[in-house]
Amino acid sequence: MRVKFKIYRYQPEVREEPYFDTFEFDAEPTDRILDGLNHIRWQLDGTLVLRRSCQHGICGSDAMRINGVNRLACKVLIGDVGARITIEPLMGFNVIKDLVVDMDDFFDQYRSVLPYMITEQPPPEAERLQSPAEQEVYDDTTKCILCAACTTACPSFWSNRDFVGPAAIVQAHRFIFDSRDEGTDERLEVLGERDGVWRCRTIFNCTEACPRDIKITRAIGEVKKAIALKGA
Repeated sequence: MRVKFKIYRYQPEVREEPYFDTFEFDAEPTDRILDGLNHIRWQLDGTLVLRRSCQHGICGSDAMRINGVNRLACKVLIGDVGARITIEPLMGFNVIKDLVVDMDDFFDQYRSVLPYMITEQPPPEAERLQSPAEQEVYDDTTKCILCAACTTACPSFWSNRDFVGPAAIVQAHRFIFDSRDEGTDERLEVLGERDGVWRCRTIFNCTEACPRDIKITRAIGEVKKAIALKGA
């Protein structure tokens, strides 16, 4: 099939203002969007800049807007979106070059929720045991790959860059509800602040954007409930 890729370009050393560039070529319906972008980079325009790594939907590095929707380019088939494809960088971040955005603030928010195991208990001789029921409580949020598709689909984040964002809340949820962890109070204090979890307006954009099908809005609701119960 003949496809047309319309791609957002921003190369400040060439042009001050961003613009769109169009490329037409033949592709198979079973090719992924990332295959098309690689073809452009390798055969048509080597100046195109984007992030990509594992190419199997695990690293999350190739998140971008595909026909207006946050997706992973390595997971979307050309045949599923049609012959006319518009590619843009994620919204809400400063664009460094073409499809590459500055994610420093995103990872600062991630680190602010203490995304690691906190415990004062001495290490056991074997692993820290947990029942299947205890693990099930937070299993869904362990799937997050920090692609930022959820956070950059959030209108609250678009209007307030200080909002901690869905991805950071998901990472906090994974530890808040882990029976082996002892850092719940510290995380709930961070998320209970002005730009924490209460900035969420329950729009569900984050859940729809997640390439890992995490029930993000539900997780955010569970964190809100935990904060409310703590203050009761």
